[in-house]
Amino acid sequence: MIALTGLFFAAFLAATLVPAQSEAALVGLLLSGNHSDWVLVGTATVGNVLGSVVNWILGRYLTRYSDRRWFPVSKEKLSKASGWYRRWGYWSLLGSWLPILGDPLTLAAGAMKEPLWRFTLIVTLAKAARYVALVVATTGFL
Repeated sequence: MIALTGLFFAAFLAATLVPAQSEAALVGLLLSGNHSDWVLVGTATVGNVLGSVVNWILGRYLTRYSDRRWFPVSKEKLSKASGWYRRWGYWSLLGSWLPILGDPLTLAAGAMKEPLWRFTLIVTLAKAARYVALVVATTGFL
């Protein structure tokens, strides 16, 4: 249970603007063989999606403070993510799993007032697919 809690929090933090590595935690737990692949994918996905929801909330309610020093995303990254979002719409959220751009993209979705239900659905699909791909790459099967 401690290992799963650690994976959850690593995935949660990795989806926020805090640097963290959920992939390393997931692979380590996969290789230990102590947990079902599905339980690990589910735990990592839930943590990662909830972290993305935090970004959505920041974007929805706090982007008016983006010029402040304490704001966690640079204007450049937010502008780039917003441009992607304007160009591709909610389908851009399929890229929410991407390093560097994915986190600002989820923040931009909140700023662009993407409905939370659709945001959560698309981000869950994208993040789960990434973790499933990682499991397949690590173990060769589920």
